[in-house]
Amino acid sequence: MPTGILALNAGSSSIKLGLFEARDGRAVRRAKAVLDLKAQPLALRFEAEGASGTAEIGVADAKDLGAVLGGCLRVLEDRLGLAGLALAGHRVVHGGEGFTGPVRVTEEVFAGLETLVPLAPLHQPPALRLIEAMGALRPDIVQTASFDTAFHAGQADLVRRFALPRAMHDQGIKRYGFHGLSYQFIAGALRRDHPQLAAGRVVVAHLGSGASLCALQDGASVETTMGFSALDGVPMATRPGALDAGVLLHLLGPGGMRIEEVSDLLYRRSGLLGLSGTSGDTRELLASDDPAAREAIEIFTFRIAQAAAALAVTLGGLDAIVFTAGIGEHQPEIRARICRHLGWLGVRIAEEAGPGRIDAPDSAVAALVIPTDEEQVVADEALRVLSQG
Repeated sequence: MPTGILALNAGSSSIKLGLFEARDGRAVRRAKAVLDLKAQPLALRFEAEGASGTAEIGVADAKDLGAVLGGCLRVLEDRLGLAGLALAGHRVVHGGEGFTGPVRVTEEVFAGLETLVPLAPLHQPPALRLIEAMGALRPDIVQTASFDTAFHAGQADLVRRFALPRAMHDQGIKRYGFHGLSYQFIAGALRRDHPQLAAGRVVVAHLGSGASLCALQDGASVETTMGFSALDGVPMATRPGALDAGVLLHLLGPGGMRIEEVSDLLYRRSGLLGLSGTSGDTRELLASDDPAAREAIEIFTFRIAQAAAALAVTLGGLDAIVFTAGIGEHQPEIRARICRHLGWLGVRIAEEAGPGRIDAPDSAVAALVIPTDEEQVVADEALRVLSQG
């Protein structure tokens, strides 16, 4: 078994890395690091027991992911040591119908993942490029893939089907759902720390630059707000969330837009950025006096509350709501606004800054803040894939 495991989480604008050690069949974290691909100069921020800091990776072009990964590995080697590194696990957003659990990356698997790029054009390519880069830099390392869609694969057709001809569902046009690695971590944290709540009806709100909600029943995903693509559901930093399909027909027809322009609009120029006209960052919008910024926050929190209430219908009630990811974990004003909209369901919060329970004594619904850790899930699954041969 390997002693060193590297978990890689490629986003559209950042790369998160987790360095783990295999101990007694478990992946135990040694360090975590993040690289902001939009910053200049490119520098890796890392935290480890006994060491933390920021180090430039010596690469100018953020688009050259091979060089970027090589620079990250050099920093980790210099600062933390990579002796014994034998396994690299990757977060891959879309697994389609064929990948419903973690797998070892082979040429055949990689080719299958490439066919899914059109379903996640913003997120799938960076993950695949990192897999290629790692293979070139360290061909001795076993690579695995963990999928955001896999956690939702057991959902019933009742929630996965679109009201389209049945043949299209059979061709793979269905609701897949995303952020599954985050929801998987939260489900495990609930089972460990709040077993009574974990057995009940829970809505988890993963709120970051990408945002979605998931209904958990006894720790399993029964419905989620994202569907066929990562554009669906609630508004996000630059993505619109649920949108009348007639809008797209209009833009592509009378609107005169090309499909590439519509794709750019939906992935990069909508959501909070489009609503406010200034920013997709909720921190900047909350600090702004601009009426458009205030309206963007109001729409964002209102739609999230609507989605939570809809998921409560699927669950047949609501025992707990959990906030996670960057916004969910660190922005109490956003949490408070969402919960005010859910007051009719009995949600009452006594806001606290840190993680843990934030519900008021008279709340009929438990409310929690639980930090997520997708890299931990990737490392655990990588170790499991290798141990199973």
